[in-house]
Amino acid sequence: MKHKITREYEKKMSEISPFELKNILIDLADESARKSTHIMLNAGRGNPNWISTAPREAFFLFGQFALEECARTSEYAGEMVGLAGIPEKKRIATRFTQFLMKHAGSPGMALLKDTYDYLVDEKGVDENDLVHEWAEGVIGDQYPVPDRILKYTEVLVEDYLKQELCDNRPPKGKFDLFATEGGTAAMCYIFDSLQQNFLLDKGDKIVLFAPVFTPYIEIPEQARYLFDVTEIHACKMTKDGYHTWQYKEKDLDILKDPSVKAAFIVNPSNPPSYGLTDGLMERIVDIVRNDNPNLMIITDDVYATYIPHFRSIMAELPENTLCVYSFSKYFGATGWRLAVVALHEDNIYDRMLKELPAEQKEQLNKRYSSISLHPEEIRFIDRMVADSRQVALNHTAGLSLPQQTQMALFASFSLLDRENAYKTKMQQIIHDRLHTLWESTGFTLLDDPLRAGYYSEIDMLVWAKKFYGDDFVVYLQENYEPVDVVFRLAQETSLVLLNGGGFDAPEWSIRCSLANLKREDYVRIGEGIASILHSYADKWKESLKK
Repeated sequence: MKHKITREYEKKMSEISPFELKNILIDLADESARKSTHIMLNAGRGNPNWISTAPREAFFLFGQFALEECARTSEYAGEMVGLAGIPEKKRIATRFTQFLMKHAGSPGMALLKDTYDYLVDEKGVDENDLVHEWAEGVIGDQYPVPDRILKYTEVLVEDYLKQELCDNRPPKGKFDLFATEGGTAAMCYIFDSLQQNFLLDKGDKIVLFAPVFTPYIEIPEQARYLFDVTEIHACKMTKDGYHTWQYKEKDLDILKDPSVKAAFIVNPSNPPSYGLTDGLMERIVDIVRNDNPNLMIITDDVYATYIPHFRSIMAELPENTLCVYSFSKYFGATGWRLAVVALHEDNIYDRMLKELPAEQKEQLNKRYSSISLHPEEIRFIDRMVADSRQVALNHTAGLSLPQQTQMALFASFSLLDRENAYKTKMQQIIHDRLHTLWESTGFTLLDDPLRAGYYSEIDMLVWAKKFYGDDFVVYLQENYEPVDVVFRLAQETSLVLLNGGGFDAPEWSIRCSLANLKREDYVRIGEGIASILHSYADKWKESLKK
């Protein structure tokens, strides 16, 4: 390693993003592995080690059909030049049903047929229009039209969100969706458009529910935003001194202040991986309806599917909520870059745009005048689409067609899984790994139905106190930096975990992903965590003898 690991160095490293620190820890762990019989294990990032197969099989099978459609329309048919035409809509649904019969039993065929039947029979869509959208989608021969999201992709994904984020009890009305290049793009677009449209200005008060995914901490600090940030911490403890990773209801009262313009929350949380309690949800709803009706709520619900009967803030306060959902973690699709922003058709964002001062309205009308003769009528979610391409390139906006086609198949796969077999298996995999990890530490894991378990947050000071008492906790704090735990795990056991402090979690906590390693690997991680704690205690006991 180029870096000498001193306490001063650790103190400096605690100030950078944990995702940047991760690279240093990987180097340390890799060097440690080369010097020992250990294999490096990286539980620092949440990229899952599984994929959902059926939607991909359907995607690739439909690709064969789409290529056949292109070949049949080509003026170069028969020539060995590698050219073909583009899909033709006329009678394409008939040819598709014939294709399905021809490929009966092929991987992906059942999902294609069932999705087609769902949209045609249950949703009443035009079959030729549908199959043509899919054919152009999988081939990717056109610009995205509509640019916000494809017509039938939106139908499927909206139904999926109502099922998974609203527990099949959605509010009345429609959610409009904007398909984005993963959840990270969605976050960038939201921050940008809120500011571009004067809904958030530099210096405005916002609230972050912490711990939280680090970009939500880092983006507001950038020079173009410089928001006045207050954090609400999930610091609630049981009477026995265990974390519940929930918020104190009285701490939510800050949201009553009408000068607080927006609240940002990851639900279920990252890193602790817990959903909000019914009581907290009811408190937020009450505050918004009675004290701060213009509060903008941005909720990131990527881990929703790991909690049975999850219900998002978007289901309870649809008019106030911008919801970000990514398909990456559930379907093993981080490389596909698939996400949506959901906004209810009846929302405060559009209303507040109409209530802006005349001078700001004039500026916005000028900003969007190149894309509409009536720019004042452009809704906020469509402004997000335009802003994502600096407005001037709005005509080329939108997520690529192949990405949207795969997204649609991911959504339909879950919609048509009536027995929730896939979801049940995903939850089982995660919880098996979680319990293996904690049993291997020797620490106590409380039962909690609101735990998603995609990550696990372990506060080392809690266990330092449980095992060795308050004096040992003081010793740790006086003699070590909180990130020393993750450095020692990397150096001594070839294990990579992230420091919780980087997520504004308790400084001495560490984050372990339960998604990207085999179950047996978490035995070694759990033992490694316990070993580090007990080795600190050995040093402490030696110091007492002097």
